[in-house]
Amino acid sequence: MGIRATLSNAADDRSMRLAGIVLMLAAVGMFAFGDALGKYIVATYSVGQLMLLRACAALVLMGPSMLRQRGEFRRIERPWLQFLRVVLSTLEIAAFFLATVYLPLADVVTYYQATPIFVTALSALVLGEHIGWRRWSAILIGFGGVLIALRPSAQTISWPAIIALAGSLAFSCSLLTTRLLRTTPDIVLASVQFAGGLIFGLLIAPVGWVTPTWGSLGLFFAAGAISAGALLCVNRSLKLAPASIVVPYQYTMIVWAVAFGYLVFGDVPQLSTAIGAAVIVGAGLYIFLRERELGRTEAVVNPPA
Repeated sequence: MGIRATLSNAADDRSMRLAGIVLMLAAVGMFAFGDALGKYIVATYSVGQLMLLRACAALVLMGPSMLRQRGEFRRIERPWLQFLRVVLSTLEIAAFFLATVYLPLADVVTYYQATPIFVTALSALVLGEHIGWRRWSAILIGFGGVLIALRPSAQTISWPAIIALAGSLAFSCSLLTTRLLRTTPDIVLASVQFAGGLIFGLLIAPVGWVTPTWGSLGLFFAAGAISAGALLCVNRSLKLAPASIVVPYQYTMIVWAVAFGYLVFGDVPQLSTAIGAAVIVGAGLYIFLRERELGRTEAVVNPPA
């Protein structure tokens, strides 16, 4: 009976981890679509307007759920950690767009792909998660694939580059705080994060304000809806599985970027991009299959005494 219960618990744990991976993959796809939409929007409107109106749309969409769970906001857990998470997530977005003013977008994205390495290292130090050498190797290989695909320029040591790396570190820390706050309802995590973006947007949107058309308002609304869906998926993913397992799947962002670049903007991927994407996908699949194998092994090797 004890062995049967252990097998059942191991199967449940493995299912939660796989569900977390699937949700992270879905979130990355939605974020990529939102990035493509944002690229189209900021050709006419400022970044401040994008952050402001996208946050407004997301909060309006989540309004009914926020009302139904309004009691959760009155007994919010660890408020200072919640505040830190909002600050980190807002700063990383600001750092990303500030860096793109001075550096090619490919360079900034490359710096942000250091996130899985930061998360893996911090997960071991802060969350006490066990990181084996095989997973470390797969993560580093995946990052190597990003470098092959994006071919960052020689301009790597500059204050914009430092800002981009700091943004990547802030993003990593925000993911870890989300993991620490996994008992907080998803709607609370998402809404307070968009509230932070709303406040930041209110501060910077007046600079270079352009009155949006009705059609553009529809695009802002779509951007908010996509961002809300993606953020809810990320938050749920980090509740179901350790950060060091699901975060490496953000490497698949480059695959989505190639697809949207070709289909929407007519960008033909270069051979280096195709090779790098293959390496990224291979590393991610290895981690996925490794988790399945470890889940089965633990159930057999560690029965109850």
